[in-house]
Amino acid sequence: MEHQPAVIGLPRAMLYYRYGVLWRTFFTGLGLGVAASPPTDRDILAQGTALAIDEACLSLKIYLGHVAALVGQCDYILTPRVSNFGRHRNMCTRFESTPDLVRSVFRSTGQKFLSYNVDGELKQDEQDAFLSMGRELGCSAGAVKRAYRLAKKAELAHFKEQVQKQEQLSRREGMKVLIAAHSYVIEDPFMGKPVTRFLKAAGVIPLRADLTDREAALKRSLSLSPTCKWEISREILGGIQQRRDTVDGIILLSAFPCGPDAMVNELIARRVGDVPLLNLVLDSQSGTAGVETRLESFIDIIRFQEGKL
Repeated sequence: MEHQPAVIGLPRAMLYYRYGVLWRTFFTGLGLGVAASPPTDRDILAQGTALAIDEACLSLKIYLGHVAALVGQCDYILTPRVSNFGRHRNMCTRFESTPDLVRSVFRSTGQKFLSYNVDGELKQDEQDAFLSMGRELGCSAGAVKRAYRLAKKAELAHFKEQVQKQEQLSRREGMKVLIAAHSYVIEDPFMGKPVTRFLKAAGVIPLRADLTDREAALKRSLSLSPTCKWEISREILGGIQQRRDTVDGIILLSAFPCGPDAMVNELIARRVGDVPLLNLVLDSQSGTAGVETRLESFIDIIRFQEGKL
């Protein structure tokens, strides 16, 4: 009987929207199968909410729902630990605890989990983490190195293409609104997609603060906050600094109750006061009607201030 390659399950939530291309290309480059969970819907949210503590953020509840959707459907489910990229370059603590949390929640299912560890302060970088993970899967060091190089090249090309599309959008005529949000919020079909769909239907050009050259964004962020320690928040701050003078408004889009966003969004509101701001916090009870009403009002305010209403 022909041996079937192992299938790696990818929860379509949280870091999937940052590293999905990297993961897919890496595992397929090793000859392994890849299976992503289906797009977020109310059933996935309900399942994740039942598995999470009440105080968990909406993003984590959705993540647990995606893991649950993959249990029993694949050989391994990827649950990476990404702690930091060096001093003052931290990720949210939920990205540190994910592997332990998931293994605990699903301990009675018999499901196998796969992980890797990125911790710049402990000199554990991404490449070493992937090499270790590949060896754990029984692949040769040479094959793992080739797969990682290809995966990194594909990831960078994909991100560069996204950034270029943002530049093209920014040059179009019309009202432009910058959305400041984590990729796993803005790209999630349940959370962020309805917001961008509504803006487009209203004739607004939505731009994203997170789609910008990351190294340049980290440097630009210092003018807004020299002490912000969260890597992705700093990238978003840098994206705001890049476009604040060329957009008509900014939407701060976050998942309740995200601790880093609560602090960073307050900072933005205090230091970017020359641009109309909407602080939109999404939770599991958010109905599309309420969100759309606030978006419609925000667009009207911008048009009124610009003398177009």
